[in-house]
Amino acid sequence: MYSDVVDLREFYEGSLGQVVRRLIRRRIRELWPDVTGQRVLGIGYATPYLRPFRDEAERVMAMMPASQGVVFWPSEGPGLVTLTDEAELPLPDMSVDRVLLIHGLEYTEHLRPMLREVWRVLAGGGRLIAIVPNRRSIWARSDRTPFGNGSPYSSSQLKKTLRANLFVPEKESCALFMPPARSRFLLAGAGAWEEIGARWFKAFAGVIVVEASKQIYASAGRVKAPERSRLLAPAARPVFGRSASHRETEE
Repeated sequence: MYSDVVDLREFYEGSLGQVVRRLIRRRIRELWPDVTGQRVLGIGYATPYLRPFRDEAERVMAMMPASQGVVFWPSEGPGLVTLTDEAELPLPDMSVDRVLLIHGLEYTEHLRPMLREVWRVLAGGGRLIAIVPNRRSIWARSDRTPFGNGSPYSSSQLKKTLRANLFVPEKESCALFMPPARSRFLLAGAGAWEEIGARWFKAFAGVIVVEASKQIYASAGRVKAPERSRLLAPAARPVFGRSASHRETEE
């Protein structure tokens, strides 16, 4: 079961959420330093991490699962997010170059269909970044944050899941070594926590970040499903527009 979109939005608007966003963005940027001219898709609750790509990517869009709900994004200009069924993405085959999947894998009840849909819409040379809670971390044991809900993964479990769904893990990173607390003292020292943790305590990071490529050569045995019209999922949860939601906090 997905976390409610309102809870996710409120977390990222808070002081702890803003620090989390900054630390995870840093890891994403290390893996994707340049997306100039590419099409970037965020699945799950990825909007806090997509803004830096808007100035360089050809197109940036976000899709939020129907059971989670959706909020308007970005706060300025036309909306770039839609509500959808994660097992039937309303996109053509091989239509995106980069997929960022966060607050998705640990929640979904349709793991295999979701990853097969990501495989379908990802271009031949495309890349996927999957970010999940680390089952060894205290973040996975605390319900104060979205990372304490759903089913956490170990690094080997995440890689095995990706391989089983026609992806090849290429690079691995991690983030969130500070405790999931809102103490000003801890938040102020978040950078130091990251440096120390990344060097000595990688096994206890709050989240695991894995970049994977699309496995092309194994697709010959894939049975093509009958064509179905991929329409947007019915609005199972309310849509929060500009007037009904707080605008996301900008860095």
